[in-house]
Amino acid sequence: MSHQTGIAATDELRKTFHKAKEGKIRAIKISIKDEKLVTDGTQKVKHLWNEDYNLMVLPFLEDAQPCYILFRLDSRNENGYQWLLLAYSPDESPVRQKMLYAATRATVKMEFGLVHIKDEMFSTTKRDISYTGYQHHLQAKAAPGPMTDAEEELARLKIEERTYHTVDTKQETLKGIAFPISREALDSMVELRERRINYIQLSIDIPRETINQEMAGNIRQSELGREVPEDHARYHLVNFRHTHEGDYMESIVFIYSMPGYTCSVKERMLYSSCKAPLLETIEQYVKLPIARKVEIDNGLELTEEFLYHEVHPKEHAYKAAFAKPKGPPNRGARRITKKE
Repeated sequence: MSHQTGIAATDELRKTFHKAKEGKIRAIKISIKDEKLVTDGTQKVKHLWNEDYNLMVLPFLEDAQPCYILFRLDSRNENGYQWLLLAYSPDESPVRQKMLYAATRATVKMEFGLVHIKDEMFSTTKRDISYTGYQHHLQAKAAPGPMTDAEEELARLKIEERTYHTVDTKQETLKGIAFPISREALDSMVELRERRINYIQLSIDIPRETINQEMAGNIRQSELGREVPEDHARYHLVNFRHTHEGDYMESIVFIYSMPGYTCSVKERMLYSSCKAPLLETIEQYVKLPIARKVEIDNGLELTEEFLYHEVHPKEHAYKAAFAKPKGPPNRGARRITKKE
């Protein structure tokens, strides 16, 4: 067997691999020491794979030290249990180490056996390699693949055809006004969907009757409120990154900011009428799922705490039963009506 870096597994590691395929080992940590692949730790199966994941993977990780982890799933195929290969390479690791581990990953797969490896994931942080990070990895794999330039152009044309109507159509009267969306804004929505940016601000060009992008990029969540204008309405799309009940989460929030009567009547009416068709385009055609839609009056409301409680509203333990109101006091004795 040829090895790209000249690094091979020790006999001890090969014995560990052989024993692991019997099914009693849940996780194996593999390191490069003295230019050889060695066993750096093992963990036995205790619970279901998703319950064992963080308990066994995260303790293997060291600061500034790359490693490989083979983690046994509970699924099987004709070759036995299926495994997940995790390649961990922290950003603060020495460059030579990161290059060495990157070049040796194929050797690890060949030594263990490609038919046993169901999936693999590369991570540079403990958060990304955690169970929640692996779930994000699976979601990303299941998402539609990138489109070609021709497919993107066709998709844009379909969106523009779908979203443009004249002001006299019955559909606008019933469902709102669907102004065309600028290509720049559509491109940014795709970037937000792919998590390359975390914020987009949209405005309506009233004379031209179009929806345009005011700004897009990555901004600090604590500074979101500063981006909300005090004298004009806006639409905002935010990728709200947070932790809920111990799990890292990312939720897309649509925010409609309207600073009251500092805006003209026409501006207020147009922003209100364009909102529903815009949301339909974002969710149905751009395929950007929105977790929460909120309205605010000013940027002071837009805090991380506010977004958290909007995305995860508190549930009332119970609803009070309807109580029949009491009658008026001293209303006298009940009258009896005799039938004739």
